[in-house]
Amino acid sequence: MNLTEKSTENVEYMIEQIKEKLRVLNFGAIKPSHFDENMYEELKDIYELVMKKNSFSPNEMQAIAEELGNLRKGQ
Repeated sequence: MNLTEKSTENVEYMIEQIKEKLRVLNFGAIKPSHFDENMYEELKDIYELVMKKNSFSPNEMQAIAEELGNLRKGQ
């Protein structure tokens, strides 16, 4: 997957990978359709952070969820 290109498919991929890695129930409300390419770089930064780490504290997961919430369309 080439994440250097801004695309809907890449947004969907990153969101799904973040949700899979964190495996947290409250992330179920976060859907790829909530994001657009205007926030691509910020989303990619979160994706890269999540993929680098093996585990997350509850505070880190909350912070990631809040940041994803801040990136949602219409916010």
